[in-house]
Amino acid sequence: FDVIAFSVSFEWDYTNILTLLRLAGVPVRAADRAARDPLVVIGGAVTFVNPEPLALFADVVAAGEGEMLVPDLLDSYREASGRGALLTSLAQKRGFYIPSFYDVEYAANGTIERFVPREGTGAPSVVKKAAVPAADTVEPPCTRIFTPDTEFGSRFLVEVVRGCANLCRFCWAGYNYLPVRAFPADRILERARDARAHAKQAGLVSIALCDHPEIERILTGLAEMGYSISPASLRLDDLTEPIVRRLRASGEKTLTIAPETGSDRLRRVINKTVTNDEILDRAELIFASGIENLKLYYMIGLPTENDDDLVAIRDLTLQIRDAMLKHARGKGQIGRVIASVNPLVPKPSTTYQWLPMEDPAVVEEKVRRLRALTSGIDNVFFNIKSERHSFYQALLSLGDRRVAPAIEAAEANGGDWRRAVADAGVDAGFYVFRDRTSDDVLPWSIIDGGMKETFFRSELDKSLRAQWTLPPKRAAENAKLLPVL
Repeated sequence: FDVIAFSVSFEWDYTNILTLLRLAGVPVRAADRAARDPLVVIGGAVTFVNPEPLALFADVVAAGEGEMLVPDLLDSYREASGRGALLTSLAQKRGFYIPSFYDVEYAANGTIERFVPREGTGAPSVVKKAAVPAADTVEPPCTRIFTPDTEFGSRFLVEVVRGCANLCRFCWAGYNYLPVRAFPADRILERARDARAHAKQAGLVSIALCDHPEIERILTGLAEMGYSISPASLRLDDLTEPIVRRLRASGEKTLTIAPETGSDRLRRVINKTVTNDEILDRAELIFASGIENLKLYYMIGLPTENDDDLVAIRDLTLQIRDAMLKHARGKGQIGRVIASVNPLVPKPSTTYQWLPMEDPAVVEEKVRRLRALTSGIDNVFFNIKSERHSFYQALLSLGDRRVAPAIEAAEANGGDWRRAVADAGVDAGFYVFRDRTSDDVLPWSIIDGGMKETFFRSELDKSLRAQWTLPPKRAAENAKLLPVL
């Protein structure tokens, strides 16, 4: 191959990139590749949030949305006279970050002092991410090749809405996929019709599915084609009875929602603009429609969290369980409430990008407390993750290119991150537990994602005061709640 391109969605894929390169006989580090080696391009969601942990492995980082990046990559490849000319050409185009074109200077305390474009490369001081201006200018991304023996082999996946206007303060996807763009319903249904011979299930990909102005029409059309419809996590404030009814009619028995926490106060901290009363109202609607199982996503380790918030997770889950039992008893079919609880990993390019991850001992104590609170509850399954898994995710999320040796070591030893970090001599605590200041040059500041630092600072201040920033679509609806702030 002349070019090997990876789309990376999660931090845990980093070692898989190295494994694939090694098995293909391609030098893992960009500096070790010769002109005869394939050009290694790394793109996908995590790379335009923080590409630096992968910087030493990538010849090119494609920062932004592929619909805009791939045509420019192909044009430059066809026109360039060689590898050097190709890299120089890409560096002039929006969304392409060439790590080897930059020197990184560090301060005495180990923080980044600045990124310095190398003379003669033409590399910009900051790389602006590339984004599709409007969803009707491109085809909705969907499954084109069906592979029966894989995880989603018989499922037609299609992106319905890109972006989310709700701006939850912990969510990098909400901030980094702005503006919100809904793909045309006609095109979604046309692609689904083409795929029906190969798939029985339709997976609707979006972080704000119900924001699509024609979502009910899309669900009806898919059901009429005979699809079983599987949506991503549903935002409760936009969930309506017709939407739930159409999902159930397609054969869906399990839905997923994300209360994030059990208390209204802490939900204001993270700018999750939904209340316990609304959550319970939607739970009633879901179970009344015939949905049997409900998955819940919670987080712990949030700013200002206290023991009352942990108790509130249990109490809200019990109330949701009671709603399920009320509707299930008459049908003789009792389902389950499945609650997944994860420690917060502060993400780049979000309100919490300056915050350290909570102290491991504190997180572990919260995990023990929550397990004690939730043990032995009938018809409820709690999956509570420890901090160890999240700690190494935070290292990869918040790190810079000096983390690369740990990634190499983890790939070599089969994924033992504790040993990998020690063998590589990487100070993980420096990245995970350090308070960052507004003066710090953050590793991900090499990419301009479009959001202003002043906005994030204002949001952090509001967060610590438990104040919402209401998205326009919720402002009128929630006006009655403003006095409680």
